[in-house]
Amino acid sequence: MNIHGQSAIVTGGASGLGAATARELARRGAKVAVLDRNADGATALAAEIGGIGLACDITSTDSVVQALAAAREAHGSARILMNIAGIGTARRIVGKDGSPAPLEDFQRVVNVNLVGTYNVTRLAVAEMIKLDALADGERGVIVCTASVAAFDGQVGQEAYAASKGGLVSMTLPLARDLAQFGVRVCTIAPGLFLTPLLAELPQPVQESLAASIPFPKRLGKPEEFAHLAASIVENLSLNGEVIRLDGALRMAPR
Repeated sequence: MNIHGQSAIVTGGASGLGAATARELARRGAKVAVLDRNADGATALAAEIGGIGLACDITSTDSVVQALAAAREAHGSARILMNIAGIGTARRIVGKDGSPAPLEDFQRVVNVNLVGTYNVTRLAVAEMIKLDALADGERGVIVCTASVAAFDGQVGQEAYAASKGGLVSMTLPLARDLAQFGVRVCTIAPGLFLTPLLAELPQPVQESLAASIPFPKRLGKPEEFAHLAASIVENLSLNGEVIRLDGALRMAPR
């Protein structure tokens, strides 16, 4: 799909991987709606790229419906959906004092990362499939964001790994389900990237993390994630695939 002139939605677009992706899509000529729980951040990023910023809680159907309606009114129905919003956590299933982890913590992460992504996708796709087909019958592209934790999660990452593993497992059936409509689905599983969260860590800690990556021996750049996301949109043969973007990193147990 030629990105230029297309309407695109980016969840989690106020910062980090989402912001970089919103910038890259805009650079390639897309009309971008930046969705984020941080309404001020979404508005600021949208102003920078000439898009629209919208407050959105991906776990709330009402919130997503309202955001998609506003984006549609501004740019038309979206052919591109970047599911990047998500949260992280680290908690062992049994604490040092022997007490079990709160179930609510597990539920919250899975609800945001997995259920929230599915929620946005189902609602956006319902509009996407009504659009006229482009070349080769294509109507839209969906990119989801998993993590290398889906494959080699570390100690205490049960909730995060489960949520991202769910996205990995959901990719192929989603692609098969939507093939009849000409909508493609791929997932990116990033490794260690220099997001705002990692940028807050002390420099020695960042360097230690970077040293665990075979090559390049540095934290990934959000722009590299964004470039891959945009390339997926442009490459018609990419469908039903999960792509690790990690510099050949394989996470140790801790």
